[in-house]
Amino acid sequence: MRFDLLTIFPGYFASPLAEALVGKAIDDGLLDVRVVDLRPFSDDPHRKVDDEAFGGGPGMVLTAPPLFAAIEALRAEEGAPAPHVLYLSPRGRRLDAAFARELAAFPRLVLVCGRYEGVDERAREGGLFDGEVSLGDFVLPGGEVAALALLEAVSRFVPGVVGEAESVRLDSFEDGLLDHPHYTRPREFRGLPVPDVLLSGNHARIRRWRRERQFEETALHRPDLLSRFAPHTDEDRQLLARVARPARTP
Repeated sequence: MRFDLLTIFPGYFASPLAEALVGKAIDDGLLDVRVVDLRPFSDDPHRKVDDEAFGGGPGMVLTAPPLFAAIEALRAEEGAPAPHVLYLSPRGRRLDAAFARELAAFPRLVLVCGRYEGVDERAREGGLFDGEVSLGDFVLPGGEVAALALLEAVSRFVPGVVGEAESVRLDSFEDGLLDHPHYTRPREFRGLPVPDVLLSGNHARIRRWRRERQFEETALHRPDLLSRFAPHTDEDRQLLARVARPARTP
């Protein structure tokens, strides 16, 4: 899968793209990630890509000409898959696991990293973007952090990027619930033991315990997820009924 990261700060990505799963996937040829500097697409002698907003007000705005030039050049690249162009923006669709899985089906994503007060609205009016994506209801100085988050979330669904495919299937949100707790060595640390069931060797009991804990953790930390959860087994229906039951008052 290919990603093109369009930015005015190309150096921002140097370390993250060389580390961990993404770095290994790039080395292995599973991901093709290209950082594209917006500035060379400017026709300004000083490669300027921003300007003051008409009507006044604080902050600068990324101008339309270099954005159009850069994205049109990426779309016209011969021999490359047609790109799906996404602008990282507060007005975009909220990124979640289901959306990340949808995006993983595209052979190529162009991620446009905004800065300052955003982009000239004519980039939207002119149909430059195929969609917009938001990480949540907060503001970042630019879209680079969001682009990295999206890249990592999407790349987990690219076959081979995560060594154990089962790990992705069992992640939080994959079936609508949070993940269960995990423990490793030592068996006891500062008076805190590993639950006996995990040391029992009884795989049926372990599976049941983990499923129960998924419901409990979700009810405690993300009850909103339970309101959308659709159980498919009798066991899940029983667990959902149990955690959704209001506590008795003394």
